[in-house]
Parts: sequence; C-alpha cells; structure tokens
Amino acid sequence: MLLENDAFLTELTKLFLKGKNTGSVTMTLKRYDGRTKPKPRNGNLPEPNEYKCLVRAALGNKKITTVINHKDVTKFQMAYGNLLKANMDGLKKKDKKAARGRKKTKATQ
Repeated sequence: MLLENDAFLTELTKLFLKGKNTGSVTMTLKRYDGRTKPKPRNGNLPEPNEYKCLVRAALGNKKITTVINHKDVTKFQMAYGNLLKANMDGLKKKDKKAARGRKKTKATQ
C-alpha cells in the first residue's frame, strides 16, 4: 500500500509494536526513478534528472511503501532514525569477553 511519508512513519510504528509479539519487520530501501513499467530492451530512455527513494516495510502479510523525493530525504531520515531508536529496545548486548576468548582458542589450534 503506497502511503505518504508521514502516514508511512505512523504505520511503521504500528508494525514495530506488532513485531515485538509476532515476528520481525523487514525494511527495504532502494533508488527509484519513477517508472512503474520495466525499461524496454531496445529503447533508450533518458536518465531522470532526479532520483527518488523507495522504502518498503513488511510484517507477515502486511506491506507498506512510500516514495521519498530528493528534497525530503533529510527530514525523513531524521524522523526514521528517531523511530528506530525508540523501537529498538529489545536488543541484547554482545558479550565481548566470550568473543575474545573464542578468537584466542581458534588461533592457538
């Protein structure tokens, strides 16, 4: 479902909350030139003068999408970063001592 940038962020917040109980949220970011049909094999199309960014998120069967214009990238990235910081509270810290001990044992063998 294609959403506006602000609506995408609110739906993404809801997906993160559902993901804490049911599964994981998958995010995809890629360059988007605005075309909805594939480029023809023999036709040379002019390159767009401004690329956009396509952002997708999925949790199970629920999928959301937004397209970010070049001028709105900074604003979206700031809001997206704050959203990630707020919703990544279940991560576990890495045990550095155990990792260091494993490296030594492999090197000595």
